[in-house]
Amino acid sequence: MAKRKEDITETLVNLDEISDSVTSYYDKYKNIILGVIGGLVVLIGGYYAYKNLYIGPKQAEAVKQMARAEQMCAKDSFDLALSNPGGGFPGFKDIAAKYSGTNAGNVANYYAGVCLLKTGKAAEAVPYLEKFSPSGNMLPQMKASLLGDAYADQNNLEKAYSQYEKAAAASNNEAVTPFVLMKMGMLAEKMGKNKEAAAAYQRIKDEYATTGIGRNVDKYLYRVTE
Repeated sequence: MAKRKEDITETLVNLDEISDSVTSYYDKYKNIILGVIGGLVVLIGGYYAYKNLYIGPKQAEAVKQMARAEQMCAKDSFDLALSNPGGGFPGFKDIAAKYSGTNAGNVANYYAGVCLLKTGKAAEAVPYLEKFSPSGNMLPQMKASLLGDAYADQNNLEKAYSQYEKAAAASNNEAVTPFVLMKMGMLAEKMGKNKEAAAAYQRIKDEYATTGIGRNVDKYLYRVTE
């Protein structure tokens, strides 16, 4: 999550209340996230390289160019990953612009959005995340969840809730969904929507009882149903 401004701290979802793993779900599942995205870049990139004489070479070049920025992102050097990863390689912002139309350029938008969120630049993150076109089940969920974080950081709670709701409906997996539901529930509480909060917490209890969040959700469910 991006750093929150002092004047809206009390208004936003206080994820510290649940666990460090929730406040840093990207960090906890970074290897999964980077692996999924990296696999898409290489596999789909290979397809285009064989099937298209123009996009193929651009894709192959973009994959090579992005390697350094990915390394910086994996090391949590988010500012460097965005603009100056070193060694003469471009950052995610430049890759997204220069290689638009390729899968690598598309993925660079996602990476840029994550890095901007992690450096407290939520407003700048939104356009990059919106440009990212995800595929499969997990990536659309991650995109919506991060957009929710970005809007919450800007105190746009209605938009944040809408994105969390979208993310919660996008997939059903233990790696991401319980965290999304908890953010959704806590934000609903902040907005005075106890019925919606209870529904989110109840889904955690019903579907993810064996997860760390599921084992501790009763106290949150109790406070909105007592």
